[in-house]
Amino acid sequence: MKKILLILSLCCLANVALAAVIGKEVSYQAGGTTLKGYVAYDDSFKGKRPAVLVVHEWWGHNEYARKRARMLAELGYTALAVDMYGDGKQAHHPDDAGKFATEVSKNMPMAKARFEAGMQLLRDQDTVDASEIAAIGYCFGGGVVLNMARMGENLKGVASFHGSLGTDTPAQPGKIKARIVSFTGEADPMIGADKVAAFKAEMDAAKADYRVVTYPNAQHAFTNEEADALGKEFKLPLAYNEAADKDSWQQATFFLKEVFGKR
Repeated sequence: MKKILLILSLCCLANVALAAVIGKEVSYQAGGTTLKGYVAYDDSFKGKRPAVLVVHEWWGHNEYARKRARMLAELGYTALAVDMYGDGKQAHHPDDAGKFATEVSKNMPMAKARFEAGMQLLRDQDTVDASEIAAIGYCFGGGVVLNMARMGENLKGVASFHGSLGTDTPAQPGKIKARIVSFTGEADPMIGADKVAAFKAEMDAAKADYRVVTYPNAQHAFTNEEADALGKEFKLPLAYNEAADKDSWQQATFFLKEVFGKR
C-alpha cells in the first residue's frame, strides 16, 4: 500500500512539474510579408482564456518581447509577441532601429494589417477566447498599441510602457473602444511633459477611458534591464528603473484583470 501511495505521489509531482509555460515560434502573413512571432501559454490552465498581444521595442522582435509574453502566460493569458518589422528582423544599432520603426510608423495601413494579422493568429489559438483580446507595447510598441486604439481596433485594453504618445491623426470622439493606460518616465527626454499634456488633451477630447502614470527620475526604456548597457554603448538616454518597472507591471496586471472582468 505504501508503494502504491508513493507511486501516486510521484505521478502527481511529475504532473505538476510538467505543467509549465509553453512557448512556440509561429509564422503568419500580412500583405505578402512573413511575420515571425512567439506564442506563450500555461498548459496547467484549462479551457479558453483572454489573450494579449505584446508589441516589441524599436529593436524588433527579440527575447525581451518573448519574456513579457511568458510573464503574461504565467498570469493565465495566452500571449503573442508579434513581429511588426517582418521576417523576425532585429536591429543591433540605433540607426537601423530608427529606420525599421519609421518604415512602420509612417505606413499606418501596413502597421494595422500586421497588427490585425497577429490578432487573428491569437483568435485562432485553441486556448483563446476570441472576444477577449488586449495589447501591450514597449517603446516603439507602446506607440503602436496606442495608435491601434486610436483607429478603433476591437481591443479590451491597451497598455503602453515608455511608448511614443504623439500622433499625426488624433483620436476622434467615440472612436476608441479600448481602455488605455500609459506609463512614462518624467526624466524621459523622448517623452517630455509637453507630450504627456498633449496626449491627455487628445484623450479628453476623444472621450477615451484612459489613465496616465508617470514616474519621477525614470528615463526611457525603464522596464528593460538591458537599458543601462545599451544607453552606455550608444550614448542614448536609456536607463533601467527597478521601482518603475515593478510598479508599472503590477499596475498593468491589475488593469488587464479589470478590462477582462476578472477582479
